[in-house]
Amino acid sequence: MASSSTHFFLPSLVFLMISFFQLSSHQQLCHKDEYLALMQFKDSFVIERQASTRPKVSLWKSQGVDCCSWEGISCDQNTSHVIGLDLSSSCLFGSINSSSSLFRLGHLQYLNLALNDFNSSKIPSTMGNLSRLTYLNLSGSFFSGQIPHEISKLSNLAKLDLSFNLDHSHQGLLELKRSDLKNIPQNLTKLEWLDLSYVGINSPIPKALANLSSLTHLHFGQCGLHGKFPIDIFQLPKLQVLDLENNWELSGSFPEFHSHSQLRALDVGNTTFSGELPISIGMLSSLEYLDVSSCNLSGWVPPSIGISSKLNFQTQEP
Repeated sequence: MASSSTHFFLPSLVFLMISFFQLSSHQQLCHKDEYLALMQFKDSFVIERQASTRPKVSLWKSQGVDCCSWEGISCDQNTSHVIGLDLSSSCLFGSINSSSSLFRLGHLQYLNLALNDFNSSKIPSTMGNLSRLTYLNLSGSFFSGQIPHEISKLSNLAKLDLSFNLDHSHQGLLELKRSDLKNIPQNLTKLEWLDLSYVGINSPIPKALANLSSLTHLHFGQCGLHGKFPIDIFQLPKLQVLDLENNWELSGSFPEFHSHSQLRALDVGNTTFSGELPISIGMLSSLEYLDVSSCNLSGWVPPSIGISSKLNFQTQEP
């Protein structure tokens, strides 16, 4: 009897184990509608293969039907919904229209489409439908035109990078309305990283940016900024990088810096910043890069600036 029970028990146990692993495997598969959306998104582009870059999407079909295992895709471990899409440097050529299957990925939290060629097309307003996004990077991808105001309403964003969308003569292709710039500190209160380098803004910086207490990186290089830079932004408690270079009509002056400032890089080269460099700037232990070249500064360079051996200090005229 014992032998008979054992013979019955073992096949049953094996069957249960196989069923369990099949069920577990099935649960890990991505959702069919998201699988189809990803395939349609890939098929909407020409893949311009380059010797130095391997497109992430090139292996999707060979990697099976579980899109959660595809390169550039990340899924929620509990729900298997696609929450991350990283197709940076993937040789994509074409445009993204407002009805793109990309916008059916409603659980996306991370989207990186940097360093592709979207052929001077506009950023679709439906990008604002991806309301769960915490990370959006569209840099260096040949987007053009007005940045849709819907982007400034993505209230969960911690990082927004729309920089270096340049034409072949290195002129900026994107523009941002003054009203939408004002919406950023009002709506994107969780921002830690904002890079709008080479975006045509052509307006003053709103003072309300100083309310974004989580900001660590703020990049406004060559944006056509004018008016006076809000001095309170220098005092943001977590600010590490502030880049204002090549805004020739942007004026401002430096405050006295707190000793606990985390500032690592400060670039106001080719602006009309004036006044003196405060002695306290040379006492910032974290400061590694300081560019004040081609400004209207007066007075002496504080001797304290020479104390740090790691500081790269740019003052020379170009």
